[in-house]
Amino acid sequence: MATIAVIAANQKQAGSIFRYISGALNSIGLLQSMVENETAESIVLNNRVIIEIATASFRVTRGYTYAAVLCDEVSYWRSEESANPDEEIIKALRPGLSTIPGAMLLLASSPYAKRGLLYNLWKRHYGQDGARVLVWRGTTQEMNHRIDPDIIAQAYEDDAEAASAEYGAEFRNDIAAFVAREVVDACTPPGRYEVPYITRNAYRAFVDPSGGTSDSMTLAIARQEGRGIGPRRVVLDAVREVKPPFSPEQTVEEFATLLKSYRISRVTGDRYGGEFCHKPFRKHGIQYNLADKPESDIYRDLLPMLNSGQCELLDVPRLAAQIFGLERRTSRSGRDSIDHSPGGHDDLANAVAGVLVHGRGETSALERMRAMVSYHDGEVQGLRSPQSHSEKRPDASGHAEAGSLLGLSLIRRAARRGGSEE
Repeated sequence: MATIAVIAANQKQAGSIFRYISGALNSIGLLQSMVENETAESIVLNNRVIIEIATASFRVTRGYTYAAVLCDEVSYWRSEESANPDEEIIKALRPGLSTIPGAMLLLASSPYAKRGLLYNLWKRHYGQDGARVLVWRGTTQEMNHRIDPDIIAQAYEDDAEAASAEYGAEFRNDIAAFVAREVVDACTPPGRYEVPYITRNAYRAFVDPSGGTSDSMTLAIARQEGRGIGPRRVVLDAVREVKPPFSPEQTVEEFATLLKSYRISRVTGDRYGGEFCHKPFRKHGIQYNLADKPESDIYRDLLPMLNSGQCELLDVPRLAAQIFGLERRTSRSGRDSIDHSPGGHDDLANAVAGVLVHGRGETSALERMRAMVSYHDGEVQGLRSPQSHSEKRPDASGHAEAGSLLGLSLIRRAARRGGSEE
């Protein structure tokens, strides 16, 4: 049986087109007689053809024999599983289309940013004689003359760039990709999913909080490599994401446990919810500090780190997809802002960008002393034992042990004073 598929960003959008198809079949007598069975998501015809709706996923579109596929609003397809879901889905569809000669692939969409499958096809085939792909471009008034021109004129007056895409079939000039996919890949060591705690390293953490109903709550932990005047690299060691719905208090408890395993006693985050973040973290002995920059500025500072290879990410596909999915928008005033695309998410990317940017600064002497205190405390408590306590560690004078205890005492005193530092 051959399938005619209607694919959209979600089931509701696909269902809207499906109702148009159902109405057309049932309003024409000759076509209505071909309908054998109809449900909310499929129509079976008597010529061994079934019309179905599906969501935009490269997983659920495999394994079919297609007579035709209609992809709706392909410019707005988003996925947490892939950095380029439109291209991945079309690749998954082509084998099913190749089994029936003359099978058709139809892409219908309002244009968006100058990237992605629709833009690449338009750039390659539009207006080209002999092109294998037919690109039809038309404004709203050309496609539907019943639209009130005053509505379109008002839209252009309110936001010319948005209106040119929505009504004028123009790709937007005020939206650009934040970073190239190749750059993100170059900063991602393959197969590195998490790095455990390493003794004597000073770690930093950043959290993107959430109330637990709509967005994820995320945590990222990183350390800095390199000292002195040479180049420094910030290495991402661990990430956590809790998807809604969830209990914020329980999630904070889980995050606090992970923070303590990396000897971290303070975390930085945005200003979400005021005291909501301070109190639960404080309850578990973690100090919550407010970030000194807004999200867009953090992303802006992350870009040169990615381009120059001054940071290392983890091999987490969802993280790569969110970073690659960020967009740079230019307002009427000329100011740029960086955020996720419409319908997208950046919870994981926000936490990672925050810890990488904040972790880029010079590791203070106080932080290094705290790391040493945590290391020695762990050794005393039996958490870490790099060498047996029975081993002798004499120096030239034979008083290394006494000197070590004296130095550790001074370090503890300075680190726990928490005030001035040299």
